[in-house]
Amino acid sequence: MDVYDRSIVAYHIGLRYEAKDVVRTLQQALFKRQLFDKEDKPVLRSDNGPQFISHAFKEACESFGITHERIPPSMPNMNAHIESFHRILEEDCLSRYKFESYKQAYETVVEFMTFYINQENAIKIKEVRV
Repeated sequence: MDVYDRSIVAYHIGLRYEAKDVVRTLQQALFKRQLFDKEDKPVLRSDNGPQFISHAFKEACESFGITHERIPPSMPNMNAHIESFHRILEEDCLSRYKFESYKQAYETVVEFMTFYINQENAIKIKEVRV
């Protein structure tokens, strides 16, 4: 999530969430925002999950030129923007269904994310026109 404009830049859906998944998602975000060749890159803030404290993720951040900032343990309010989004995802998508399979859950979440991102973009376009 880009905290400046609160947009979801890239995301990962999977049965696991390992360092390699975070690295791939970070690469996607950098490509989407065309930041690989830029000198001034955003700071990445995360919690202290194992994927974020791994050597692989640290090395990726260094190679991408990204500053990684971790919030203190037990302080989710310091990452309030993404925590708020997680609540929206839980309330507006996940808690509304009893999934019969991973495939069904995956398809539902992808559909929700597509809708959410498109709504987000429509609101931004409307704000620019006003």
